[in-house]
Amino acid sequence: MDSCASHQEEPPDPPAPNTPLVDTSRNDRVGEFRGVAGTRWSLRPIGGGREWEADPRHVRPALPMEQIRARTARANARSRGEVL
Repeated sequence: MDSCASHQEEPPDPPAPNTPLVDTSRNDRVGEFRGVAGTRWSLRPIGGGREWEADPRHVRPALPMEQIRARTARANARSRGEVL
């Protein structure tokens, strides 16, 4: 039996709630970890908004600059009246 064929990579352990993460499968979208939904992780945009689910194998910790960029984009959208 081929052990490579039956081997699947284990997903990483979930981070603490509100940990800033980058979803590389969604154009490096930044969100905060909200919880586990089956085999996927729930993320929410920094500053609020609609949650989405991500494959944990395509998620990595957000760099400080990515966190600042996400917070700034949210603040700018709020100032333009695009979000509450």
